[in-house]
Amino acid sequence: MARYTGINHLAMVTGDMDGTIRFWRDLLGMRLVVGLGRPGYRHYFFEIAENDMIAFFEWDGVEPLDERDHGFPVKGKVAFDHISFGVASEDDLWEIKDKLEAADVWCSEVVDHGFIHSIYAFDPNNIPIEFSAVVPGVDIRKTPVMTDSQPSPEARKGPEPQPGVWPEVTAPTPDEDKAVYEGEGHKIVEALEKLERGE
Repeated sequence: MARYTGINHLAMVTGDMDGTIRFWRDLLGMRLVVGLGRPGYRHYFFEIAENDMIAFFEWDGVEPLDERDHGFPVKGKVAFDHISFGVASEDDLWEIKDKLEAADVWCSEVVDHGFIHSIYAFDPNNIPIEFSAVVPGVDIRKTPVMTDSQPSPEARKGPEPQPGVWPEVTAPTPDEDKAVYEGEGHKIVEALEKLERGE
């Protein structure tokens, strides 16, 4: 099985990159680590933690989402509900709550979910966000728990990946055919090389 290191980045959309930067970098303290762009297009990345980032595309004509509460059922086409950011401790959770409220950004009370304590808010694009602190001594990764009274048939098979569900790879890509195609970010490497040379 492939080894995962976390969420490399979540890709969101904004019509106001400056407002988005002020919220994510200046209020929440997530460093702006990459900025790609040209007229009519920007793609900026903010560092959440060592392996995780959140990115925003800025396109002309984009409007904020209609506000919709976290975790409330909807009908129709939908693929996204909210993002939860882990924080190191309960103190960090309260610090973020205090910052949001001082900035006049709506923030929920702290909610006890058993294995995490969470607060809820919205970014300037009305993206529903959550901040979660793990409850000490409750490790669902070490000991997965299912409390659904009617779990789906697949969930009843347990937490581990099940063999035989998908076809096995019978023809892996040969090394000589492994090609990487140039994308927008090639300019980042050039810029880093210039910085290292002191230019």
